[in-house]
Amino acid sequence: QVQLVESGGGLVQPGGSLRLSCAASGSIFKINVMGWYRQAPGKERELVATITSGSRTNYADSVKGRFTISKDNAKNTVYLQMNSLKPEDTAVYYCNTNLITSGYYVRDYWGKGTLVTVSS
Repeated sequence: QVQLVESGGGLVQPGGSLRLSCAASGSIFKINVMGWYRQAPGKERELVATITSGSRTNYADSVKGRFTISKDNAKNTVYLQMNSLKPEDTAVYYCNTNLITSGYYVRDYWGKGTLVTVSS
């Protein structure tokens, strides 16, 4: 089994910053992609940013220039640095990974989510 544990959410004022972390643990052979998605109240879950094993990144247009995704391979951890936060960034942020398990199966896993609230 694989577990994803997120941390770093909270309440921040508009224009502020937060850093989210997500650590993957368990029966992991190789991580292909890690990323962040978010779901605002009444809306569908949407992609925020992803990073591949080769460190190729992809961002939603709405966060380009404000958010930065990075990873620590040794810790199987992905980070999301969020700057210049806006009220519309308020959502539950979910970590996601596509990986190869120790049994050589390709699987997708989701974290439980961490709430980010941007409000004055």
